[in-house]
Amino acid sequence: MTSSFDVAGLGNAIVDVIAPVDDAFLLKHQIAKGVMTLIDEFRALQLYEALNTTTESGGGSAANTMAGLASLGGNGLFVGKVKHDLLGQSFAASMKDIGVTFSVPFAKDGPSTASCMIAVTPDGQRSMNTYLGACRELKPSDIDEKQIASAQIVYVEGYLWDLPDAKDAIRKAMAAAKKAGRKIAFTLSDPFCVSRWREEFRELLKSDIDILFANEEEANSLFEVEEFDEVLQHFHNWHGIAALTRSEKGCVVTQRHDVHVIDAHPVSKVVDTTGAGDQYAAAFLYGLTRGKHLADCGRLGALAAAEVISHYGARPEKSLKDLAKNAGLM
Repeated sequence: MTSSFDVAGLGNAIVDVIAPVDDAFLLKHQIAKGVMTLIDEFRALQLYEALNTTTESGGGSAANTMAGLASLGGNGLFVGKVKHDLLGQSFAASMKDIGVTFSVPFAKDGPSTASCMIAVTPDGQRSMNTYLGACRELKPSDIDEKQIASAQIVYVEGYLWDLPDAKDAIRKAMAAAKKAGRKIAFTLSDPFCVSRWREEFRELLKSDIDILFANEEEANSLFEVEEFDEVLQHFHNWHGIAALTRSEKGCVVTQRHDVHVIDAHPVSKVVDTTGAGDQYAAAFLYGLTRGKHLADCGRLGALAAAEVISHYGARPEKSLKDLAKNAGLM
């Protein structure tokens, strides 16, 4: 089967609301620093009012990754659920504007389109407060198996695993991808997400996942170890590709005993780490779909992450394709 899409991304369709705050703001509003916390609609409205100066844009982890893929010139499909409301229409329009295919039918009733209140402290840490809303409505019937099978790689956001219907949708998409001989990539998303689903994620590693994305804390949690070297030992016996990010320490890319240690791409100032992992995955996957060496995939990922942490927001402001050309990576 010929490929229609480079990557099909499955994830939560969310509108990001981002604002700079100080640590005192986090304490006052009882926001857990540096992690994602699920909230209800009332709490979302409270925080929205408290944040004042904000930047609003289409978001969600896998959707951000598809935006990064498009910025590199890749052809992406996004699968996620929004309601037919103003935010939902805005989300769909934003995906179309950046060149990402988004064809999942709008929900006609039920909860409103999801939003994420992101408080960014001066150290660049982002504290995410997510109202999932219509995200919870993604179901197996929303999966177009022919579309999924036409993508070289199917990329799954770990956050979706919290929702039973979405989990079934993921399994349907994975089955369609495997039947077509495609690769399956998975991101662990968050240390708390890993702690909730550790055993099931380990089973997915054995049976379904070909490419895993994780930061150091998530990887340590997955294998219940404290040292990064112990994480690497676990991946020595795994068949797939592990792309492991370590903030300012760069990243490590492994495939069995083939290990590449890659420095972080230099950035003059870290403004906001929102989306760093998402953009790393975008560029890494783009490299894989173009047949690039694993080390170059890692360098592309580091470049994309550096661009997004240099400004507010989880999506590139500069053309990643141009940056990669200038860096000699395309």
